[in-house]
Amino acid sequence: MTASEFIAKIAPYAVADMQRSHIAASLTIAQAALESGFGSSGLTVRAGNLFGIKGSGPAGSIAMRTTEYVNGKAVQVTAAFRAYHNWGESVADHSAILVGGVSWNRGLYSKAIGVDGKTAAREIAAAGYATDPNYAAKLIQMMDTYNLYQYDEIKEDDEMSAEDKQRLTELETELAELRVLLAGLTVSRDTLKTGVQEQGSAIKTIGDRLGALESRSVLTAIPAWAEPAVNAAVAAGLLDTPTGGSYDFYRLLTVLNRAGLLVTGKAR
Repeated sequence: MTASEFIAKIAPYAVADMQRSHIAASLTIAQAALESGFGSSGLTVRAGNLFGIKGSGPAGSIAMRTTEYVNGKAVQVTAAFRAYHNWGESVADHSAILVGGVSWNRGLYSKAIGVDGKTAAREIAAAGYATDPNYAAKLIQMMDTYNLYQYDEIKEDDEMSAEDKQRLTELETELAELRVLLAGLTVSRDTLKTGVQEQGSAIKTIGDRLGALESRSVLTAIPAWAEPAVNAAVAAGLLDTPTGGSYDFYRLLTVLNRAGLLVTGKAR
């Protein structure tokens, strides 16, 4: 696979994940390209592991030879790496590690969240993400060479009509109200009973909306602004027929994606 083909394949996953995790898509793509050799590494081909993350993943683990740096010197060692069913799982797992840190320091990579790609590259390198002393420079060179910064600019809203934006806002409001109801539940029996009743009412409202989608006209192509959400749903195994939905269907997917409900991953 060429560099262009690799970037075209991973970019939708990186952009969709950025909307949820606030990790620059340019960083995700650059790390994946560097670690996997643009998808050609044995680890990526055999285990779907784009980032060289060690341990056990959704599809188990695989033992591979790898280069580590000890006291500034490169040495070859054998290690167990995480295995994935698809690239979407690998991207989500990478973001989960940056967001959640490690068991002994949950804020280890916090300075890489919500910043531009170059800054994020320097921050994760400073935090010890990789043993390569030139790791940050290599990531930034990758970003510069392939102009990966373009993927940090979310353009989906610009492609929506005013009506699309209004309906999307309404769906987001309903989802927020549902979350408030869920958060308000307590262990008190009476409060729990009341909360469940209120939650049921809210869920029924959402259900009615979902039912209404079935009567809407079917689109022959996925709207450009909905592609990140559709890709995220497919990567998470929640959607096996991306095309053929209605406008409202794609709006709902976008809401769920923005709420972080379409991408799953594990923190190390």
